[in-house]
Amino acid sequence: MKELLNKQDIDRVLARMAHEILERNKGTGNLCLVGIQRGGVHLAKRLSKKIKEIEGRDILVGSLDIAFYRDDLNIRKEQPAVRRTEVPCEITDKKVVLVDDVLFTGRSIRAALDALMDFGRPANIQLAVLIDRGHRQLPIKADFVGKNIPTAVDENIEVNLEEEGLEDKVTIE
Repeated sequence: MKELLNKQDIDRVLARMAHEILERNKGTGNLCLVGIQRGGVHLAKRLSKKIKEIEGRDILVGSLDIAFYRDDLNIRKEQPAVRRTEVPCEITDKKVVLVDDVLFTGRSIRAALDALMDFGRPANIQLAVLIDRGHRQLPIKADFVGKNIPTAVDENIEVNLEEEGLEDKVTIE
């Protein structure tokens, strides 16, 4: 196991991503963040905090459970763990930044897009990920990337976060 990012690295990456989100969206107007359960929710909250430090304005943060939108639902052996979905505002005509921890094949993001569309018709949806490890199976690309980490298909990226009771770090196995 090799450590790729430590606590300070993650903090720096999120600070940069917050600036990029603000720059692309020309501030916080009409903007909300929605994190994909679990890691994406924690990262969305951290991004929101960084944005408030920069702009002095709160930004709404939601959580999205994609368990029943996955395309492998019928072939999984175990039942998916259902987590909370909470979209704190009407997303129709909003600029929504979808946040996840690791972008791999793109299938989870496709499921998240389907789930999000059940809540309305956003003006646009942007994707922010802490780690982009490549190996896309769908034509999905992140708008904001913390770190690009090329991997072999059989390698595993592990994102540990304090909110889960772990030490902040990203490792590869």
